[in-house]
Amino acid sequence: MVNKYYILTIGICLTLIAASFSGCVEEEAEEMVLIFAMAGDADKLDPADVTDGESISRTDNIFESLVEYTEGGTDIQPALATSWEVSNDGLDITFNLRKNVKFHDGTDFNADAVVFSFERQYNTSNPYHDYGEWAYWSYMYYDIDYVEKINDYKIIIHLKNSNAAIMTSLAMFTVAIVSPTNAEKWGEDAFKHPVGTGPFKFVEWIKDDHITVEANENYWRARPTLDKIIFRVIEDPSARLLAIQAGEIHGMEYPDPSSFDLIKSDSDLQLLTQAGMNVGYLAMNTGYGYYDENENGVQDSDENWVETPGYFEPLTNKLVRKAINYAIDKNSIIDNLYKGTAIVAKNGMPPFMLGYNDDIVDYSYDPDMAKDLLEEAGYPNGFNTTLWVMPVSRPYMFDPPKIAEAIQSYLADVNINVELYQIDWSTYLEETENGNHPMCLLGWTGDNGDPDNFMRVLYGSDSASIGTAGNVAFYNNSLVQEKFTAALQSYDVTERAKLYEEAQVLIHEDAPFVYLAHATQNMVFLSNVKGYVLNPTERKFFYPVEIE
Repeated sequence: MVNKYYILTIGICLTLIAASFSGCVEEEAEEMVLIFAMAGDADKLDPADVTDGESISRTDNIFESLVEYTEGGTDIQPALATSWEVSNDGLDITFNLRKNVKFHDGTDFNADAVVFSFERQYNTSNPYHDYGEWAYWSYMYYDIDYVEKINDYKIIIHLKNSNAAIMTSLAMFTVAIVSPTNAEKWGEDAFKHPVGTGPFKFVEWIKDDHITVEANENYWRARPTLDKIIFRVIEDPSARLLAIQAGEIHGMEYPDPSSFDLIKSDSDLQLLTQAGMNVGYLAMNTGYGYYDENENGVQDSDENWVETPGYFEPLTNKLVRKAINYAIDKNSIIDNLYKGTAIVAKNGMPPFMLGYNDDIVDYSYDPDMAKDLLEEAGYPNGFNTTLWVMPVSRPYMFDPPKIAEAIQSYLADVNINVELYQIDWSTYLEETENGNHPMCLLGWTGDNGDPDNFMRVLYGSDSASIGTAGNVAFYNNSLVQEKFTAALQSYDVTERAKLYEEAQVLIHEDAPFVYLAHATQNMVFLSNVKGYVLNPTERKFFYPVEIE
C-alpha cells in the first residue's frame, strides 16, 4: 500500500484534480518529496510584509526568527538567538546570537542582518523601507524604539514602553531574519526571491500553481529529512480531497467537514484535529479610519479621522449593526456549514484565552428584533449593500462563499438586500485593509497566544489605519483603545484580564462585527506521512516531517 502513495520515489507525471500544473516531475529514487495542497497562493514571500496564512505557510519553512515557539505550543525557546536577558525596567532586551549560521545565499547570519531585518520596517529613512507596507509592525511592534548592534553576535532591542507580549511576538514570522545581501541584489523584487536561514531553500514560484522549496544542506540543525516540498494550489476542498485519495498529493489543508467520516474510514488517510486559536467574522465598515502618515502605529489625533473609501451610511448606525447581528442564525451556520467543527463565537477571541468575558450574552437569532431596530434606525424598508467574500478557504472559514450565501439569505429576510462580491485573494487583502468594503468576511488566527494579538490588533482604533488596517471594521472607541494599551503595558495578569473583559463589553454594545465561529484546526495527510505537529497558531512547519 505504501508504494501507491510514495509516488515521487519512482517518478511519475502529476495530474492534479482541478489544477493547471503541466509537465512531469521526475525525481531520483532516493529523493523524498512531499506535495502539500494549499487553498490559495502566497501573496508575497517576504515574512515581514505579509498578513495572510497562505504566504506565512511558505515563508515559515524558509526563514527563522531570534526565538521560536516550542513544537505544538506557544512557549518560546532559542532559535537564531541562543540566550537573552531583559533589563529590570523591561525596556531593553539583550540577545546573544547563534554563530556559524549561514543564509541560503552563503552569507553570514550576524548582528548586521538582525538590525537590517528590523530597521527596514521601522526606520522611514532606510532605503528598503519603501519596498513594503510592514503592516504587522504597526500591529505588534510599535513599542520597539530601535535595535542596536553591540558586536557581531550581540544586539539590544530597545523599547519605548513596557510590553507584556513582546517576547512571544518576537517568535512571529514578521521579525524573521532576511539576508541583507539578497535584499540588495533584488531590491523591491526581493519578496519574489526569498533567502533566509531556515531548513528549506526557495527554488521556484509558479504563480497560482506551486511553490517549491528544497532541503538546506547547510542547515545549522540536522538536515531536513524531506528533500523537497511542493506547495500546490488547489482552491476547491473537494478537489483537494480527490487529489489526496488518488495519491497525487501527500497532505492538504482545510478539508470540508462533510468529508470527515469518509477520511476517518480510509486507512490510507489520517485526519489531524486541534482546537483552533481563531475567530471568523463579518466586519461592518463603521465609516472612519485614519492615515498613519508618520507610520508610528498610533492614531495621533481625533482630527485626522476621515471617511473610509467604503463608507456606507447605514453601517455607521449602531442600531443597524445590532440588527444585522440579530438577523443571522449563527447556530444554523455552525451546524449546517461548519458541520460541528466549530463553536459559535460571541466575542472576538477564543474562549480559552486570558481575559475572555463569558458573562456577555450573545445576540440571539431574532429577525423580528432586527426589523424593529432597522425601523428605529430609520430604515423600515431595509437597504441594499455589498458583502465582500473571501475567495479562499481559511482556518476559521473553510467555505466562505457558502457562508456568504447563508448570510445573504438571512439578511434578505429583514429586507437588507446583499450583493456578494469576490476578487482574488491578494487584492482582497489589500482592498479590505484600505477600507473599500461596506461589509466583508474575514477572520484571524492567533499569532502568539496573547490576547493582545486579537483584541488590540483587530478591534483597537490604532489598528484602523487606512491601507494597513487590522481592524477592518474601522471601529473607533477611544475607551476600548485605552484599555488595550493599558493591558499591553501591564505585567499583572489579573489586571490584564480585567481590562480585556471590560473592553469586550463595550465592543459587544457597539456591534461592529458579527462574530461567527471559532473553528477547529484540521489537516489531512496520507498515512505514511509522519512527524507533522499541529501548532495552535496554525502555522505550518514541515522540518520534522518525513515520508515512510
